[in-house]
Amino acid sequence: MRQYETVIGLEVHVELSTQTKIFCGCSTRFGAPANANTCPVCTGMPGALPVLNRKVVEYALALGLAMNCKVNQYCCFDRKNYFYPDNPQNYQISQLYLPICRDGEIEIEAAKGKKIVRIHEMHMEEDAGKLIHDEELGCSLVDYNRSGVPLLEIVSEPDMKNAEEVIAYLEKIKMLCQYLGISDCKLQEGSMRADVNLSVRPIGSAELGTRTEMKNLASFRAITKAIEVERARQIGLLEAGGQVEQETRRWDENKECSYPMRSKEDAKDYRYFPDPDLQPVMISDEWLERVKKEIPEFAPDKKLRFQAEYGLSEYDAALLTQNRHVAGLYEETVKLSNNPKKTANWFMGECMRLLKEKGMDAKELKFTPKHLADLILSLDKGEINQEIAKAVFERIFEEDIEPLAYMKVNNLLMISDTAAIEAAVDEAMKENAKVVEEYRSGKEKVLGFLVGQVMKRTKGMASPGMVTEMLKAKL
Repeated sequence: MRQYETVIGLEVHVELSTQTKIFCGCSTRFGAPANANTCPVCTGMPGALPVLNRKVVEYALALGLAMNCKVNQYCCFDRKNYFYPDNPQNYQISQLYLPICRDGEIEIEAAKGKKIVRIHEMHMEEDAGKLIHDEELGCSLVDYNRSGVPLLEIVSEPDMKNAEEVIAYLEKIKMLCQYLGISDCKLQEGSMRADVNLSVRPIGSAELGTRTEMKNLASFRAITKAIEVERARQIGLLEAGGQVEQETRRWDENKECSYPMRSKEDAKDYRYFPDPDLQPVMISDEWLERVKKEIPEFAPDKKLRFQAEYGLSEYDAALLTQNRHVAGLYEETVKLSNNPKKTANWFMGECMRLLKEKGMDAKELKFTPKHLADLILSLDKGEINQEIAKAVFERIFEEDIEPLAYMKVNNLLMISDTAAIEAAVDEAMKENAKVVEEYRSGKEKVLGFLVGQVMKRTKGMASPGMVTEMLKAKL
């Protein structure tokens, strides 16, 4: 059998985290009751006129610059005509002739090292509604809440060869969007979606094979499996003497297979023409420069800086910089605790544990860096033990309490009164005279037992180090 290589390009749709839709004032809130976030504009009523949301343009500029794109400072909207129940206008407002960004590139980490994936273009458009198939009623219902939610569509060149590179590319886009604060990129909620354009060709061939487009890919796992299955399907067709049809295929995640939806359309099939209700977008040099200045330090650079400045391992730095909000909280805490490693341990340990237990997103972290820093310093000073520190941190995590005041009110600070500790040591030695003699005869292992007896008498509130030193002196 001939050897084949896979050629993959992606169309990635990112829903933007604006408060309102792209052409009207309706909310973009996810999870609202069906058709609650609608108006005449986003339901395509006759005579309703769109008004462009300025924030959508700013978000598009930020991502375009982050992907090293050329910005079209004069761009326009076009109508993409197609007929489908979830598309109330029977056209989608998008960009074809003059998209906001084109000719960019991003770097990904592939199996063979770093690799550049080229961006053909990125354009702004509105999302369609959502069809809900009701098996009990035997019909399909339409929810227009999503209709008019702003989208950025990022079209790559066919530069990827396998599922690993595709996932790395998607992870990079997800990181850029989340660091810019323009989208949460939750695949399970549809705020990031990818259509996979895939073809195969004999190794060494310069000519591209016939491609198919796969839709309905709602997770990285589904994308990976769909690529593997479609590659095998196309190779099987070619080896059997058949041909690959250019078509759009729908992925069935439960059956792990795809089936044809329709023949693949070209631009001419959509009969694009400039939207007569929207003026061209003029992006001034000043506006573009302001957006450039607001672009943050992204995770790869931040990770390297964390390693250099804070002496963290590559693993720790990578984990702490996955989320911009966590990375910011960490840095602010380190400034106050002056202990990068111990601070990192709290974020990667207790903080991550509680986030997972409570099903929270990292951006929901509300505690004050000073409160965590004060807790770390109290632990370093021996004012509290590790067990108490964990309990207090949970209160900081939930309610952002001031730890020192809380520990004083609840009598959680360790006993620092030397006389009180000495009295507990004397009592423990007196009541365990036999163990004392065993220690003095050379059985040093029994020291732990005596320390435990003192801690029991102080209800665990004495410093174990101080207790150990005092016992050794007296013994």
